Amino acid sequence: MTETKTVQVNRVYIKASPQAIWDAITKPEWTEKYGYGGLADFDLTPGGKHRVRPTQAFIDSGFTGDLLDGEVVEVDPPRRLVITWRLTMDPSLIAEPYTTLTYDIEETKSTGTRLTVTHDLTGAPNHAAMVAGVHEDINAGPGQNAGGGWAWVLSDLKSLLETGETVALR
Repeated sequence: MTETKTVQVNRVYIKASPQAIWDAITKPEWTEKYGYGGLADFDLTPGGKHRVRPTQAFIDSGFTGDLLDGEVVEVDPPRRLVITWRLTMDPSLIAEPYTTLTYDIEETKSTGTRLTVTHDLTGAPNHAAMVAGVHEDINAGPGQNAGGGWAWVLSDLKSLLETGETVALR
């Protein structure tokens, strides 16, 4: 039996430069400010490792190890980043295979910069549910396991870059 391919695509238009969006995705001083708030570390070379370390809020909630990890597959700053990706915060997620996450950043003439996040979650149903937002709880505080998924993370990123404030409660 052939496994069904599971791919989620999320797109958002942000009034920011491609470089600003790239930095917000790859630099810990930005990644700690939006979404789930971890500290991203990237070796931005093909085959390089990446991980997200916990902020103090996560540590205070009992998450002391890396929150996610993977490998860099393709890098074309500030236009494209392809990585393998796996959440490591939960044993049921660690048991699943790495997924493939692609960030495509494209400046448009009339709508700001388009950020498309394509997540191939084939063979990882628990990851697919989480990033789809099936456990959504937008009232969770920092370091708590809100499940708003990519739509929530990208909304928070857009708000931060456009207004300097996030949607998420901090």
